[in-house]
Amino acid sequence: MSHLARQNSRSATLLTRHLSSAASKLHACYTFKPPSSLTPEPQCPSSPPTKPNQKKPKYRPPSSLDRTGRKPVRSGDLPFDFRFSYTESSLKVRPIGLREPKYSPFGPERLDRKWTGVCAPVVDPTVETLEGAEDPKLEEQRKKMRELIQGKPLTGDERKALVSQCERSKTNKHINIGRDGLTHNMLNVIHNHWKNAEAVRIKCMGVPTMDMNNICSQLEDKTFGKVIFRHGGTLILYRGRNYNPKKRPVIPLMLWKPHEPVYPRLIKTTIDGLSIQETKDMRKRGLAVPALTKLAKNGYYAFLVPMVRDAFLSSELVRIDCTGLERKDYKKIGCKLRDLVPCILVTFDNEQVVVWRGKDYNPPKDDGCFLKDRESFDDDDVYSEKEELVSKDKAPNQL
Repeated sequence: MSHLARQNSRSATLLTRHLSSAASKLHACYTFKPPSSLTPEPQCPSSPPTKPNQKKPKYRPPSSLDRTGRKPVRSGDLPFDFRFSYTESSLKVRPIGLREPKYSPFGPERLDRKWTGVCAPVVDPTVETLEGAEDPKLEEQRKKMRELIQGKPLTGDERKALVSQCERSKTNKHINIGRDGLTHNMLNVIHNHWKNAEAVRIKCMGVPTMDMNNICSQLEDKTFGKVIFRHGGTLILYRGRNYNPKKRPVIPLMLWKPHEPVYPRLIKTTIDGLSIQETKDMRKRGLAVPALTKLAKNGYYAFLVPMVRDAFLSSELVRIDCTGLERKDYKKIGCKLRDLVPCILVTFDNEQVVVWRGKDYNPPKDDGCFLKDRESFDDDDVYSEKEELVSKDKAPNQL
């Protein structure tokens, strides 16, 4: 084995010597001289020396946070406070603290308003009470702007034509309102839809549908449009006769979602007017009560308030099964029930919402207000006339 290894090493050295000698002969016979066009020109002694391997700087796209030399967006044309959500934030409840240091969700130096941690008020943020009653001058200003944009009211035929244009079979374009409700950036989306169409279809799902009147009023108040159709969670928002897309208001966008402030606890350790033991017994009884209904995820919940009001006529405790929903969602459901029914929250354990009617319960006079306050359109009159004609035709046959 050692003899074979020696022979292989000798043959390898002879082969490398032969190849190196052949390469040297070829290099001597066929030397390559570059043309004059490729040879570098001699530099002038006065000119500075250039670096041979100097690379170009990489392209950096302009950043949305870079505000050098730019003025902040003027927001005086929008006479309302900027909030992340206009339907899910309450002016009545004042936060007790902030989770993190307050920063503007619009970005640094992008807006001519200051962020208070909850909203960007149109008034001076140094005032002591921002959560009080709104200035009536701002309401009058919004009302005048809305009247100028809307112009003459629509006739029945015009409204029916706009509603038919927004049907599912004719267009797939629509806007979804989810658990956050009507957000600030959604105002810009609505105006973008109004560039190409006079009306836009809006589909509402989840917790905000418990108070559809609030969604309609906030849409009309913040966009200066008008709700011309409403069926369940589907709305059609009309932009107005005098709406000009080129003169639309400039709405600054929120670059990120602000942190929610700290609010007081919804459920206390002891319910007002009861002892600790009575509160514990009530929570046990509430979880044992048969469920009034089970809520589906991202469903339509406008029926929930009148159902709870009717259930309070026969029992003092009502349980709503929220299995599968996120904790934030059924907490918002309980908070809305507390304000709309009204009632007292008992517990959120086991993904259940248990509410108590209280000791001195008086049922509200305007029962089913979400149906009575609905605006009656011409279609309702047409449908009622058809029902009357059908009943008249059936009357002699029945005799």
